[in-house]
Amino acid sequence: MTRPDDPATPAAAPERPASSSAPERPAEIRPSTTARRAPGSTARRGPADPVKSLLHHHRDLCERAVDPLEIAAGLEAHGLTDRTAARYRHRDVFALAEELYARMPPRAPDLAAGPPSGPGPDTDARAAWTLLALLPGAACLATAGVLRVTEGLLGDGTRALVTVVGAVLACLALRACLGRGPLRAPEGAGRAGMYGCWLLSYAVYGEELLAQVMTGGPDGPWDGTPAPLLGLAAAIAPAAWCAHLFTVHAHRKLAGSRALEEFGAGVRPLLLAAVTLFLGALLPLLCLADLGLGGGGTPVAAAGLGVLFFVARLLAAHGLPEPGTVALAAACAVEAGAPALVLAARLPGLEPVSQPVNALVSAGGTGAVPALACGGAAAGLLLYAAFALSRASAHTRTSAPARA
Repeated sequence: MTRPDDPATPAAAPERPASSSAPERPAEIRPSTTARRAPGSTARRGPADPVKSLLHHHRDLCERAVDPLEIAAGLEAHGLTDRTAARYRHRDVFALAEELYARMPPRAPDLAAGPPSGPGPDTDARAAWTLLALLPGAACLATAGVLRVTEGLLGDGTRALVTVVGAVLACLALRACLGRGPLRAPEGAGRAGMYGCWLLSYAVYGEELLAQVMTGGPDGPWDGTPAPLLGLAAAIAPAAWCAHLFTVHAHRKLAGSRALEEFGAGVRPLLLAAVTLFLGALLPLLCLADLGLGGGGTPVAAAGLGVLFFVARLLAAHGLPEPGTVALAAACAVEAGAPALVLAARLPGLEPVSQPVNALVSAGGTGAVPALACGGAAAGLLLYAAFALSRASAHTRTSAPARA
């Protein structure tokens, strides 16, 4: 007999019911609480990140931006406002741009661009474009001086040659001036140059032409008044400095603003101050040129033309050349339409078409036509500039200027 505690003895199996003949079922697994829900049921999700989707949509803009201000201007150009920024849980576009900039990976330093410039003013660059801005006025002044000194000594052909050479030098100097500095247009100026040549030609010869047309002419060659041309050429340097000061203070206002409305409200007085400062420098130059050359031109018309040129170039320098081109074309149309209406009134039955021109000339002389054309175009363009240049996107198309 074996012992009960012998290990070789098999343990007694538990008793099973005699009637149980089916195989044993495996133990059931309790369903996990993290099991996938049925397709028809709706699962509650956490709050999505709206800034992430905006970053994905504007990734190219955020990758190219060098600071949050450039992102804010790009978002504004795409139609985002401070009210829209609230949907992305930010108080304004600037705060949203700062988060987008912070979420981008660190920017690698651009070794090809050289070491970063210091916070001080770029004196060499300012001196360079200031010198270029003085060249057109110097060329016109030298040409006028040569013609005045050699009056009665040179023939008409030689004097005409001197005038042509002086005009070519002034145009080359003007082209060099507009190629760099605060008056440089990064996207070009379109057909503004063609319209500008027409307006300058009318400023020199237009009043005499209109006077001859109204008296039954034109009867032959008419005398020009080069004083407006000399005054406008000398005013290029003040125009460059006024544009520079406006750009510098606008960038400072952009850096210190926390909302788009605040930036726009701060830039509009800067624009008005820049235009007023330029007009204050233009009027004395026009008067001095008129006294020096003894011209009979109207300073009001030349002043309106100067303001029109300044505002159009300021818009072009900030990447908006089309409105200035339209304003210049409108002024050309008015100046060309005045003698055309007078000539058309000579046809039978069309006498009334010249009455507006006759009334305008009777009230203010022949200079009233260019004054109305250029002054009206300048006023309309200034109103548009007050809206366009108050947008942050208008101040990121060009690089930040040197501090004044």
